[in-house]
Amino acid sequence: MAEPETTVLLVIDGAIATVTMNRPERRNSIAGTMMAEMNRTLTILASRDDVRIVVLRGAGRDFCPGADIDATASGRNAGSTREPLRFDTPVLLRNMPAVTIAAIDGACAGAGFGWACACDMRIATPSAKFNTAFLDVGVAGDMGGPWTLPRLIGAAKARELYFMPGKFDAAKALEIGLVSRVIPEAEFDAEIASIAKRLASAAPLALRAMKANFLAAERMGFADYIDLESRMHIDLFKTDDTREAFRAKAEKRAPLYKGC
Repeated sequence: MAEPETTVLLVIDGAIATVTMNRPERRNSIAGTMMAEMNRTLTILASRDDVRIVVLRGAGRDFCPGADIDATASGRNAGSTREPLRFDTPVLLRNMPAVTIAAIDGACAGAGFGWACACDMRIATPSAKFNTAFLDVGVAGDMGGPWTLPRLIGAAKARELYFMPGKFDAAKALEIGLVSRVIPEAEFDAEIASIAKRLASAAPLALRAMKANFLAAERMGFADYIDLESRMHIDLFKTDDTREAFRAKAEKRAPLYKGC
């Protein structure tokens, strides 16, 4: 199903939702309307049990370079909205039950960098270019980067990228652990689709529980987390899907999951 053309496009195919930032004429830079539409779109997806994978990408040749600089500098709010602006997007990307994947091509900077860091996975093309960029425009940063980035690449490197902004390429992003894979442009769309389909074919209850485990581990002490993980593990063993997964593994066949 496809939504009407707006600054955020949504296509849902089975368990996979593709969310596309759709301002290619402005390199998908963020204006008020796009931020509000992104918040609404992700809120809807977070509430849907049938959506298990969310792919975030940009239309055209860029992911997202951050805020619309021209609109901000001139005091305009390109694509004005009456809704108050809220930075809900990174929280939704990180906390929603679905696994979130940032498919990064071209520019990924500023607020767009923060959105990518909030996703569960980041996969890039060789032409992806990254930059925190916040100090270059006299702001301290937004979209949760100082919270998410140290957890991805370590505190010291995260501080360096924020205090000393500058562009770096996909090879560097892979080296420091910001992205997990760099895929050639000619293969990128097919590989993103393959990864999303592989995740969507996993046991749905276990996939959701796995993401919940990672989120819980961020806020809990180790002993408390192990208690929670043990309860989750026992509960999953009571489900039809887990029993089916073990039978299928023993019988060397593909499992048939029912989500129960």
